[in-house]
Amino acid sequence: MTENQISATHRIVLMAMLAAIQIVLSRWLSINLWNLKIGFAFVPIAMAGMLLGPVGAGLTGAVADIIGATLFPSGAFFPGFTLTAFITAFGYGFFLQKKQSMTNILAAVLFSEIVGTICLNTLWISILYGTPFIPTMIPRLGQAVGMGIVEVLVIRLLANYAPQLKAAV
Repeated sequence: MTENQISATHRIVLMAMLAAIQIVLSRWLSINLWNLKIGFAFVPIAMAGMLLGPVGAGLTGAVADIIGATLFPSGAFFPGFTLTAFITAFGYGFFLQKKQSMTNILAAVLFSEIVGTICLNTLWISILYGTPFIPTMIPRLGQAVGMGIVEVLVIRLLANYAPQLKAAV
């Protein structure tokens, strides 16, 4: 086994730990309004992207969403949000697994905020609450910009420790 390969058991345990951390950060340590969410739940998903790649990160995001929504609901379960969790986590893995350059970090965050926050989650909220898409999207643009800046800064900080994290895994 090379240094970049980890056993299947090790990958599953790592995914479970990161999913558990994401659930705690998302459900208890975030500010949740009916159409806005501000917090650091992206951190374990970005780490999953760096350590596990696109599929591992995507599965971690989806599992965390399903378990979090089932055990600690903050509204009705809607599979669209799980799809968004998978897609955005997949994006983190796609852009961050091999190289955590500033260009890759910006690409990952832009993908997450544009595809996940602005487009998909706004669509799901619009469907769930019967609100028009554009008026629902307008306050979410501010959230996407604000959280995008925070995400870039935090992921850049994490990227400094990516070699040590990969070695520890």
